[in-house]
Amino acid sequence: MDVSWLRVLLDNISSYLSLSSMEGLLHSNPAYEYYTRGEDISKLLMPVLENLIDSDAAPSELLNNGFEELSQYCDELRDQFQSWQPLSTRIFYVLRIESLASKLRESSLEVFQLLKHCEQHLPADLLSPSFEECIELVKLVAREEISTTIDQALKDQKKGVGPTLEVMLKIAKCVGLRSNQEILIEGVVLSNMKETAEITDNDTEAEYLDGLISLTTRMHDYLTDIKHAQLRCPVRVPSDFRCSLSLELMTDPVIVASGQTYERVYIQKWIDMGLMVCPKTKQALSHTTLTPNVIVRAFIASWCETHNIYPPDPLVLIQSSQPFPLLVESGSGDDSSGGTVLDESLKSERASSLDAEELHQIFNRSASAPGIVSDVFSKTRRSNNAASGALTRSNIPWKFPEERHWRQPGIISATIRETGSSSSIDPEVKKLIDDLTSSSLETQREATAQIRILSRNSTDNRIVIARCGAIPSLVSLLHSTDERIQTDAVTCLLNLSINNNNKSLIADSGAIEPLIHVLKTGYLEEAKSNSAATLFSLSVIEEYKTEIGKAGAIEPLVDLLANGSLSGKKDAATALFNLSIHHENKTKVIEAGAVRYLVELMDPAFGMVEKAVVVLSNLATVREGKIAIGEEGGIPVLVEVVELGSARGKENATAALLQLCTHSPKFCNNVIREGVIPPLVALTKSGTARGKEKAQNLLKYFRAQKANQRRD
Repeated sequence: MDVSWLRVLLDNISSYLSLSSMEGLLHSNPAYEYYTRGEDISKLLMPVLENLIDSDAAPSELLNNGFEELSQYCDELRDQFQSWQPLSTRIFYVLRIESLASKLRESSLEVFQLLKHCEQHLPADLLSPSFEECIELVKLVAREEISTTIDQALKDQKKGVGPTLEVMLKIAKCVGLRSNQEILIEGVVLSNMKETAEITDNDTEAEYLDGLISLTTRMHDYLTDIKHAQLRCPVRVPSDFRCSLSLELMTDPVIVASGQTYERVYIQKWIDMGLMVCPKTKQALSHTTLTPNVIVRAFIASWCETHNIYPPDPLVLIQSSQPFPLLVESGSGDDSSGGTVLDESLKSERASSLDAEELHQIFNRSASAPGIVSDVFSKTRRSNNAASGALTRSNIPWKFPEERHWRQPGIISATIRETGSSSSIDPEVKKLIDDLTSSSLETQREATAQIRILSRNSTDNRIVIARCGAIPSLVSLLHSTDERIQTDAVTCLLNLSINNNNKSLIADSGAIEPLIHVLKTGYLEEAKSNSAATLFSLSVIEEYKTEIGKAGAIEPLVDLLANGSLSGKKDAATALFNLSIHHENKTKVIEAGAVRYLVELMDPAFGMVEKAVVVLSNLATVREGKIAIGEEGGIPVLVEVVELGSARGKENATAALLQLCTHSPKFCNNVIREGVIPPLVALTKSGTARGKEKAQNLLKYFRAQKANQRRD
């Protein structure tokens, strides 16, 4: 008999079954469940095919066609399993595998049924087990199709009635979306495929892909809510403080080319995988530079200090066996329990979410940004070393989470064009921007108030508002004679400036001089305070430190430091610190009389000791600063901070005193007379690393001076 197709089919089945012996090939494959289905069918076919080859039976043309078709499906299925790429779309891959597995099942049933019809012409040894039994066994092979569940989920999603958490978990499990990282990669790949479909005018596919993108976004949102509902943290972590990759509180936030902020080790791991695209916005990354987000880092540090929380160590998390949070293992699939977790999570989110303006207030309630950042995160490291896991001071545990491209759809290409990520709020924002230029003051008031609300609630909203062109109109309103419009406009710019890309847009729109105008002549204290905060935000970028200083911001900042509200004083001190990092600005700050007010503000009653002392420490690095601190009575208060201040306050006060003592013997004698030696000795034993170093250097200088006096 002609056994060519039988041999081909037998060879293909043998090749398919051999996949199980290839270590690692199937272990991480999202469609492994479908491999086992094909394996069960193949093991039923193998003995039958081997006996047929050895027999004299002549298969009919219909049976030969069945063998040919079955051989094709088996070969394609094997090829698909071998061609799996981790950066390809899991959903499309599993749907493709499912389709082939279904065809293999149906084709096997047809072959066994054909064999049953001609069993009287076949040798008896072919009939055990009987073809009828084989048919029943093939029917028992699982045939549940996730494609049906996905289609229904997309329909429910379009109607706005779902899908439920139970359905989300089922889809995620079936397509192998086990972790937050895998969900985000899937979203990136699907976005790339959608763009290709739009370019080729394939509207049907683009619409289907858009639905899948929304589905993965929901998965990410569900995972975020469940993950944080399970954390045993005493307070809800604000969303802007959590990394979208790790879902954890960030300790080293950095900005990528898209303007989004992530935890350094996680986004670096993402980039190292070859993913040159922003996980959140899906925009192509034009470069891989990671810029420290100083403002967000300071906000987080202040929030941690306020709530007595030690953030987790990201290096520990990412080196764990499950570095990315798991979705499939986050819930049991039980609708009631999953719903309870999600409901409680959402209630917690609403109860304790923070917006940009509240972050600004938190920042002002704490010490200066640079000091807090180092102090809080050094405490984190000490806590992690001491306790195998981070604990809050109240002993409440913080829980840790843990090339063949043959027709392979959705593999990420080397370059992905920037899509710009359209937003559902675009029309609303554009209407509000039009209203900003209205001749009606009431319309302008309403528009600035609405943009203020939108800009404080969401990182994405800040990106959309800037992209739609709101910044130039908001800048022009800084000169408004209406106090409410002016205040809301400057607050909008403050909120928008949290995004690093927006800083450049704001400065390039000519905002620096109008902000200084508000600082000088603002109708409300809130406007002046928020103007100072915005100047601080812009000064995070090095080139703007010089520009802001040259534009005349320092004198009005010092005036706000002297005469403003407490919030205004804090904003002014923070801005002056950042500006004084630039050498040329130090003299301007001193000449504007800032030292006198900074010394006054070291009274603990103001709650600004650390803010004031870190600026004085900065100014003490130049001759004029040393003289001004000595003449304005700064030595006694600095010595008091060395004795009674916080760890970071002691460090900065000691650094300032070291500068003064090495500048002038008179100042050195005054410092010693104030009784600084005992607290310095204590600091060498219990201070920060820099504090210990400065204290040791100052004591060493005292000994050298004393030795010189003896020789003289």
